[in-house]
Amino acid sequence: MKQDQFLKNLNPPQLEAVTTLSGPLLILAGAGSGKTRVLTYRVTNLILQGEATPGQILAVTFTNKAAREMGARIERLLHESGVPLHEEMWISTFHSFCARFLREEIHRLGYQPFFVIYDDSDQLSLIKRICTDLNLNDKVYVPRAIRHSLGQAKMLGLTPDRVAQSAFFRMDDTTHEIYRIYEDEMKRANAVDFDDLLLKTHAILQKHPEVLEAYQNKFHYVLVDEYQDTNHIQYLIVRLLAQKHRNTDPFEWNR
Repeated sequence: MKQDQFLKNLNPPQLEAVTTLSGPLLILAGAGSGKTRVLTYRVTNLILQGEATPGQILAVTFTNKAAREMGARIERLLHESGVPLHEEMWISTFHSFCARFLREEIHRLGYQPFFVIYDDSDQLSLIKRICTDLNLNDKVYVPRAIRHSLGQAKMLGLTPDRVAQSAFFRMDDTTHEIYRIYEDEMKRANAVDFDDLLLKTHAILQKHPEVLEAYQNKFHYVLVDEYQDTNHIQYLIVRLLAQKHRNTDPFEWNR
């Protein structure tokens, strides 16, 4: 298949989206209208037109299955167009991207690169231990509710220090103390939770301009699938990465 032959598989609105190669682009699409097709064809076209190498495109979706399928489809389209893939693509979920990023950069926050990722059970165990050490009634300070509160704070990009300064998020003093101890214990264990993957990625990008510049130079295009499901900390990460080239493509359902 010739390099432009695959474009014949697109309808006019899809073709317009796929062939718009520079500048920010927002795509609103209803269910079944071919949003994923546009995303995969757009990545392929950027590579075929020489606008970016595979490693210069960051494509983020919300499930590992979708990321795998997208990568396989792009590789197939490139192969059919006679372009071999010699470079690893960055197609993943937000959390997978951040985990990969942190393996290289988390030492800047005083962690070792072989950090452990705590799951829900690990988090609850730690919170329960902290509550016991503080002699708290677990009927009043329910561990699951505390874990949810901590997750909400992290989703908004709020560390323990920033919670007290926030005008739009409230946390009682005891939960705030639990949050502070929780973070100290996690660092002592060289561990992060799933929300930390996002929060600590943002912290490094924000506090270390040389790291931000390196990743901005690396990713010439940032494409986000299911953009309407992006939370605040994910938005902040995308905004930082896309500031330099301003080639950001959010794909979202028109609800």
